[in-house]
Parts: sequence; structure tokens; C-alpha cells
Amino acid sequence: MPPWTLMRAARTARPAASRLVLGALAGAGALASGCALTATAAWLIVRASQRPEETALAFAIVGVRLFGITRPLLRYLERLVCHDAALRMLGELRATVYEHVIPLAPARLHAYRRGELLAGLVADVDAVQDLWLRVAEPVAVAALVSVFCTSLAAWLLPAGAAVLAVGLACAGVIAPLAAAACSRRAQERLAPARAALTTATLDLLRGAPDLIAAGAARAELDRVEALDDELDKIAARCASAAGIGSALAAMGAGIAVWGCARVADSAQRVGHLAGPTLAVVVLLPLAAFEALAPLPGAAVLLAHVRSAAARLFALLDEQPAVAQAAITQPLPQGPYTLALRDVRARWSAAGPLVLDGVDLVLEPGRRVAVTGASGCGKSTLGALLLRFLDPCAGSVTLGGVDLRMLCQDDVRRVIGHVADDAHVFDSDLRENLRLARPDADDARLVEALRRVGLGPWFEALPEGLATRLGQRGGALSGGERRRLALARVLLADQPIVVLDEPTEGLDPASAQAVVAELLDAASGRTVVMLTHRPEGLDLVDEILTLTGSGRLRPAPAGLRPADAAAYQDAVAARAA
Repeated sequence: MPPWTLMRAARTARPAASRLVLGALAGAGALASGCALTATAAWLIVRASQRPEETALAFAIVGVRLFGITRPLLRYLERLVCHDAALRMLGELRATVYEHVIPLAPARLHAYRRGELLAGLVADVDAVQDLWLRVAEPVAVAALVSVFCTSLAAWLLPAGAAVLAVGLACAGVIAPLAAAACSRRAQERLAPARAALTTATLDLLRGAPDLIAAGAARAELDRVEALDDELDKIAARCASAAGIGSALAAMGAGIAVWGCARVADSAQRVGHLAGPTLAVVVLLPLAAFEALAPLPGAAVLLAHVRSAAARLFALLDEQPAVAQAAITQPLPQGPYTLALRDVRARWSAAGPLVLDGVDLVLEPGRRVAVTGASGCGKSTLGALLLRFLDPCAGSVTLGGVDLRMLCQDDVRRVIGHVADDAHVFDSDLRENLRLARPDADDARLVEALRRVGLGPWFEALPEGLATRLGQRGGALSGGERRRLALARVLLADQPIVVLDEPTEGLDPASAQAVVAELLDAASGRTVVMLTHRPEGLDLVDEILTLTGSGRLRPAPAGLRPADAAAYQDAVAARAA
């Protein structure tokens, strides 16, 4: 792991640096006030037992009241400032991560499982901001309080200060190092175990109907329980390590108290130390070690913070598959011709070419089907058209302008996408449609539903547009989900539509009906249908085949609509 990972994580605190410093000073002041309160109260009790003049106790009485008031006030100030700093840091870091992750989709996030990405975006961001609040601040506070207490002990009894310094070193350095050593391996396994449990839980919840139908639900539950047990064991090891550190720290505190009592007693016997001062020297270590109590836990947490920061920065260092040009050109006027010329494309710099020399011209209003076996590169072609991916050679132009010179939002205002697994949010029908046009009124939303063949379905809904669609559109069938996605395209008024596997998962009769309805609703628009199935090929203007070598070939001249299914089967057989 790079040594500068923690330094990079520390720089995330810049927006709240002044508040963090103020919080650390307030925390140190609160603990120093506690030490001073203990010392003053000890001196006052012993001195009062000697029945001196009341004026001799006035200063100590005022000190007890002062330190008793300042301690909770400073503690409250520390909590207030540190929580404000934590929320500012968390907000800034989370916004930075989200802003960086959005351009990575979908080309650069395929290596991350949803559960791992979810756990990372939540837990790793939280862990990084803990570097200051639960690691750096306790260390700074402990250092300041240790210096204060040692200085006070040195003023009263130098030998006692030496004993106190040794005890503080044992509790503040040796104990945390021992705790970190005991927990290092467990902390490295903690985040991956948590991510695995999150992933398994999401898979279980989302796939529950299929698992129950296949009789595999019990096995999946057992797997989740096993992962949960493993996570509990790792967490227990981390807690045990922190407990070992705390025990060593308590042992150091006890030894320091015993040592200070011995040297203070010797000094008092020879007349170098008064009785009230002896009480101060003996009790001061107990108050001082309060500042060192969080250090073993902070040392255990440090390993977790380091590994979380490494994972988070690895994600932040990912480069998007497409980059916004420094100077963009304005969107040309329609109607739009979309053209690919000698395009070569791969998903990563070291990966194989998926498309190799593709040429395709889509005139306005033309309907083209691109067929081919699964895995031949149809989705890659769709990603190029939508500018989810840039070609490594050749060009993709819209109205004669290279897509790389256009603003990405402008490209997606012209080109719409209807995916085979179009995402449906767990909200109502109205909000799912308004993703495409937030200012659309209900009448316009209903009209879009009717245009894509969802009129009868909508009229049967008791709650109309307020109907909740469930998690990932669980209340919709596959065909309804595709029609809903097309309704969004119609609302956004996008003149070019990419239909990506619109018949996936449907029986032949339903597939033919869905394609017919989609094409009818997209009347007047340029349509690119990417499919490996024959349904709907008789409804387009041109059929092209994407071969296994990454090239487009036209269908045989004179191909009749009735021959489309046989032709598609032959193409798939040759590709196999």
C-alpha cells in the first residue's frame, strides 16, 4: 500500500481544517481542566483537613469551581465543532466521490459488483473522515494533555514527572502499537468481508422469487449467515485487539500511580514535599491517563482507515472512458445524421478490439437493425452511439460534428436509449416519467404512456400516476419496462433512439408485438435496433450483421421480411 495514502486522506480535511484545530484545542482544554480539577480538589481536601485559615483555601476553592465549569463547556464546544467539521468533510468527500463515479458509468464500473460499490461508497467514505476525528484528534489531544500533566508534575516533583512520563509513554505508545499489531490482519479483512455480506444480502433480496422457485433459498440464506458469522469473528478479533491495548494502557496507568506514590512518599519523608502536594502528585496520573484511553482504539482503527482510503482512492483514480473536451462545439441543427467511419473500439487500453473498422450511416428517420450473436459487440456499438465509450480509432459524428467535440449532455439530448433492463426507480409512475422532462404535466405524461401502448395498463391502475412501481420496477413486466423507457425518450423528444435488445426475455409472439409497438411509437425518429433475435426484423428499413471479427456487413440484397427469421438463424449459426 503506498505510504502517501494516509497523507492523501488527510488532505480531504482541508474544508474543515480550522474547525478541526479548534475542536482539538477544545478537547485538550477539557481534559486539561479535568486534570487541573483533580489536582486542585486533591490539594484542597488534604489542605482543608489541616484546618488552615479560610483565606488559604480561597484560591483552591475558586479553582475547583472554575475547572468544574470550564470542563463541560469545553467538552460541549469540542463536540459541537467536531461534529460540524465531520459533516462538512463528509459532505465534501461524498460529493467529490459521486461526481467522479457518475462519469465512470457504465464502462469503468463493470469490475465492481453492486454490493461492493455500495459498501465502498458508504463505509469507505465514512472511514476516511474518521482519520481526523477518531485517530488524529485523540492523538493530538493526548499529546497536549501529556505535556501539560508532565510539566505540572515536574514543577511539583521532578522525580514524579519522570515516572509519569514513562507511564504515559507505555500507555500512549506501546499499548496502541500492540493493539495495532494484533488487529492489523483482521482490519485488512474487515472491509472485504463487509462488502461480501452486503453483496450477498442484496443478491438474496433481489433474487428471492427465483431462489424460492429453484429451491435454492435455504442455501443462499446459509451463505449469508456464514458471511455474517465470519464478519462477527473478524469484528471480535478487532475488539479483542483494542481490549488488549486498553488493558496495557490501564496497566501503565496503575504502574505510574504506584511509582508516583513511591517517589512522592520518599520526598515527603525527607521534607521535600508537603502533604497536600503529595496528594496532587499521586492522583495526577489518574487524570492524565484519561486522555490516553482512546489511543488503542485509534491505533486499531488506523489500519482500517488506511485500507479504506486505498480502495477509495483507487476508485477516484479510475479514468472515465469518455472525457469532456476543454472547448466544446455547439450542438448542430437537426435533422441529424449519425455516422460511424472506420471505427475501432475496445473497453480498455490493454483489451482486445471489439469493433474493427465499422462504417455506418444513419440518415434521419431511418430504421436499421444490427444483428449478431451474443458477445459480438452490439452493446459496444450502442455505447459508442450514446457516447458511453469513445472509439480508439475512427470517428462517430452527429450532424457532421465529432461526438468528442460535443458536450455529453447535448449528445444525450439528441440520442435516447431503451435498454433491455431499463432501470425503474422505487418511486411512483409520475416521478419515473419525469426523469425525462421534469416540467411535464400529468396530461403529457399520460399521452406518452398511450403512445407507447401502455394506455390500457395505465387506465387499470387504481392510483394512476401515483402508483408505486416497486424496487427495480418489480410491478412491471419486461415489455412494460421497455415501453416505459421509450415513453421517457418520447417525453425528452430525442430524435434518435437506440433499442438495445428490446425483445430479451420475451416469447416470440410478445417480442414481435413489443417491437411493433416500439417502432410505431418512435415513428419519425431514427431508430437503431440492436438484437440477436429475429422478431421485428421485418419491420425495419435495413438489416446489418455484426460479425465475430467486429465488422458490419449488409444483409443479402433482396432479403424479404418473411426471410428475416431464417436469415438471422443462419447468421447466428455462422458466428457460432
